[in-house]
Amino acid sequence: MEQEIALSKSAGARRADDGVRPVGGGLRFQILGPLRFWRDGVEVNAGPRQQCRLLALLLARAGRPISVHTLIELLWGEEAPASAVNVIHKYVGTLRRLMEPSLPPRATGSYLRRHGGGYLFAPGPGTLDLVTFRELTGTARASLAVRDRDEALDRYVEALELWRGPAGDSYASGTAATPIFTALDREFLAACVSAAELAVSLSRPAVVLHHLRLAASMAPLNEPVQASLIAALGAAGHQAEALETFRSVRSRLADDLGIDPGSALEAAHLQVLTQTAPPVTGNGAGDGDPRPSMPLVSMPLVRPAQLPPDLPAFVGRTAELATLAGLHGGRADAGRTGPLIVALDGMGGVGKSTLAGHFAHLVARDFTDGQLYLDLRGDQAESDSLSASDALGSLLSSQGFHMSSVPETLAARVGIYRSLTAGKSLLLLLDNARDAAQVRALLPNSPACLVLVTSRKPLVELAALDGARLLHLDPPDMPTARELIQRRLEHAPNRSLRASASPVGVLDEIIELCGRLPLAMAILAGRLSARPRLALADVAAELRDGTRRLAAFASSHGGCDPRAAFAWSYRQLSPQAARVFRLSSAAMAPGISAEALASMAETPPRVARAMLRELADAAMLDEDDEGRFTSHVLIRAYALELLLAEEPDRDAAVSRLLQHYLHSSYHAATRLAPMSPTIVPTPAPDGVVVGRPGSYDEAMRWFEDHREVLPEAVRRAAEGAFGVSPWQLALAIVPWFQLTGRFHDWQDMMRVALRSARDSGDEVGAAHAMRGLADSCYYFANYDEALDLLSRARETFAEHGMIPELGDVHAAAQRIHGQLGQHERALAENERALSLYRAAGIEHGEIRAAAARGRSLVRLGALGEAMSCLTEALARSEKSDRRTDEPAIRIVIAECLGLLGCQRQARDQLEQAVEAAVESQSRIGVFEASALLCAALLDLDDVPGACRAWRRACDAMHAMQNGGTRTMRDEVCDLGVRLNQVTDLVPRSRDTQR
Repeated sequence: MEQEIALSKSAGARRADDGVRPVGGGLRFQILGPLRFWRDGVEVNAGPRQQCRLLALLLARAGRPISVHTLIELLWGEEAPASAVNVIHKYVGTLRRLMEPSLPPRATGSYLRRHGGGYLFAPGPGTLDLVTFRELTGTARASLAVRDRDEALDRYVEALELWRGPAGDSYASGTAATPIFTALDREFLAACVSAAELAVSLSRPAVVLHHLRLAASMAPLNEPVQASLIAALGAAGHQAEALETFRSVRSRLADDLGIDPGSALEAAHLQVLTQTAPPVTGNGAGDGDPRPSMPLVSMPLVRPAQLPPDLPAFVGRTAELATLAGLHGGRADAGRTGPLIVALDGMGGVGKSTLAGHFAHLVARDFTDGQLYLDLRGDQAESDSLSASDALGSLLSSQGFHMSSVPETLAARVGIYRSLTAGKSLLLLLDNARDAAQVRALLPNSPACLVLVTSRKPLVELAALDGARLLHLDPPDMPTARELIQRRLEHAPNRSLRASASPVGVLDEIIELCGRLPLAMAILAGRLSARPRLALADVAAELRDGTRRLAAFASSHGGCDPRAAFAWSYRQLSPQAARVFRLSSAAMAPGISAEALASMAETPPRVARAMLRELADAAMLDEDDEGRFTSHVLIRAYALELLLAEEPDRDAAVSRLLQHYLHSSYHAATRLAPMSPTIVPTPAPDGVVVGRPGSYDEAMRWFEDHREVLPEAVRRAAEGAFGVSPWQLALAIVPWFQLTGRFHDWQDMMRVALRSARDSGDEVGAAHAMRGLADSCYYFANYDEALDLLSRARETFAEHGMIPELGDVHAAAQRIHGQLGQHERALAENERALSLYRAAGIEHGEIRAAAARGRSLVRLGALGEAMSCLTEALARSEKSDRRTDEPAIRIVIAECLGLLGCQRQARDQLEQAVEAAVESQSRIGVFEASALLCAALLDLDDVPGACRAWRRACDAMHAMQNGGTRTMRDEVCDLGVRLNQVTDLVPRSRDTQR
């Protein structure tokens, strides 16, 4: 319903045919003017004003996270309500559903992502006009760097076409967020000025007039913009309009500011009066302003150009380059008082230095006073890293100072350096910074400068104190990684033909085993170049062994390789964080929670979280949107090496981890369904942190967050003597599997548990596993195997006098016999189950047995007795405060009412069954009730309602593991055939089986 409200049926929705031109399908966003967005070519109403303002902020900061605290300040300021945090979470959830209607509940999605304590908008290619604008202006500047001025102008004009007014429109005014949108407008104004200078110098002024008029209306007192408009008007032959514009600007300046026109306006006015062209600057982008001379020293004859050579095989990083280009485009901000600082951070080997160097080469010609480079060696031991004083000595030398004249004190060197760089246009690349303190003394004293810094850690202090922009780098995506390694191999003699002949899957496997880390891929490409006969399949086989994976990249001279890069970061950790890092390699899934790591380390959760923050800052671990901690595949291999070498009690740590999963699963399971007393685990050992969900919903969420690790935990428990019974852990997970339809994991897990119990001689555990396995076999229609398993489990339970478990066996047998049409035998099994539950005082067992008894009586035609039994079961279920039994009971009541000819009452019961199943998050219940409701509505000639019920059944089935069971798919297809006979709304194929 939300997506229908948001699309064309809503009052605010309209087709994107008014000139905005969203291209193709998917999502398109506009922030450069009125805030708008489209999905699949149809404009979407973004919701109430405050929600739109939140969306505008996220779009304006695309690719960069904004903390929830900052969002509250920007949206409400000091008048923020107490519920502000919840309101923001609600808005984000609504926006996610508007962007991706098919997104599962609580899923992050592709665009609005959780990032630490806030959110970021992650635009895809061509999704956001702001990103496209920055890409185009960056391309324009790159074209200028190679003297292709016509191409530069074309790209500037294409970028300016995207603007339709002040960024964010009305959502930008009147709040603390105004400066963010004003900064975007300044990017437009700067691009207009640069484009105007190019257009006039190339005798093409007409192509920018429209955009200059818009810029002039947005910034009536901006002299460079007004001067550019006047010059372009004059060059285009509109002298009268140009002169009138000058008179209007002069009057506004006098009336509003009490000042006369500046030199730029006067020069443009004179140009119009004399009909002369302006002098062409060196790059055609407005960088020809005179710079004050430096009286302190004589400058070197050669302008410094110290950048390392650019990487010839550079590929990818399109989004990062666009971000850097956008930041560089805002460097001309008239309000800037200091240099533009961009600090790139990320794990060792991710390509920070390569990206910084590549971008520096793209924009180097914009800096008339040269480019400086320093390797601060922050990735070395502290004694080997470059001190701020030594770094300043090197920078002063590059500026023409003789080292003999450089004072020794840091303060004196800082003073001279700041004096030398005042008013200059310099590009400074500071590579491998250790921390912000190492960098701060090296910042030039000029707003015309750009400082690029690379560091393993995010330089938060540099951002807080000096306004640095932080840019985090992750490994590239698969297409970029594939292009990176293929391009290197193409230049290798005798290798390119062999590489192209290799299966694509082998190369992709190698890339994934490298974790797409650029350093690792470059080293492997070098190995392959040096050894032309080395087959890619052999390299892949070598990398598959996680314990020896890093050996494939080892340098014989102890140089730069992934292990060396990780070792430096590891040495910076505190002893406690280093131990948590080692233990993280024993995680049984890609992500692990803080509580699980705290259990492994025998550390209180508060202390463990501090250690995890330290590891995240060091780029050794990363926290995902669900609060789990993950590590890069090669970093995990490094942690595993350390675990095997330095952690003697690793088996004890794994045991504590399994105890954490066992006890947490048990406590979560008790919120979903009553558990047998024999399944209660012994108390958790000291140091194990136990998750205790406080509600049904929290328990469902806990299981969902651990869906990948729990089956693996059962398998791991079965592999060794860790003090955790696999069958206990498996049975604790079963209630969630049953509700969510994870049938295949359920069956696999119970077979592992059964095999382990038999191998260890645990008869009772084996009986429990057989009963759990039989329940899973029921859903796959493996009835013979299920009955055999139940028969053997019954013998063990009877031998040990386990009354509730015997009741469960007979109840399971009744379901199977009923499914086989053996209703008399099913009723006999039910009698035994009911008497056993009553003897043991198991109320929930009695309720389920009563409902099952009603089902058998319905099938035997005893409808009156069945209705009495079912009504009692429903009443007891409602009193028990557990709605998990309600859907099944109402389904049988509906069947009974249908046989009694009460079709409409049967429909009402099925609708209530669907509602109860949705509330209890039971996918099986939603499927069964919706499928039966579809059939009932068809019998009542309610075709639209039947279609809705059919689609709900399909959605529930597809949400299950592997799309449900074959029986379910056949049932949906049969209903589809019936619907096809009366409507064309259902696809005429068996696509639902996919």
